[in-house]
Amino acid sequence: MKFNWGTGIVIAFALFMSFILFFVFKVQSDSKYDNELVVEDYYKQERILQDKLNREENAVSLHHQLTINSTQKGIEIEFPEDFDASKIKGKVFLYRPSNQRLDIEQPITISASHLLIPKSDLVDGRWNITVDWEYQGIGYLNSKEITVY
Repeated sequence: MKFNWGTGIVIAFALFMSFILFFVFKVQSDSKYDNELVVEDYYKQERILQDKLNREENAVSLHHQLTINSTQKGIEIEFPEDFDASKIKGKVFLYRPSNQRLDIEQPITISASHLLIPKSDLVDGRWNITVDWEYQGIGYLNSKEITVY
């Protein structure tokens, strides 16, 4: 048999396909590679997601919106003025994408309609802020990305 460039291409394709099939079978048969996309407690996770969506929808439907602003003093969170501030409960999560150790979780305890997170508690840079709060049994969820200078 004469070896020419056509035979070389066929042999190269056959070797490449064998190489790929070897790894496909290895990954499918080895138990250390978990390739399942379904979580164990799927229905519980679905309920949590639906609750989060309901809270976000409640926040959007408010007549006076919650506002999150970066000021010279720090991050100021303004709750709706028509709500009694002493009845607002919940938590503020400050997530720092670049460093997990800088993440902050602060409970909401206010007597006026605003909450101030002092600039001295924060490092300059990007922060993802999530306010998970409740007023008279109705849950709300607001999120915003802020850069602190």
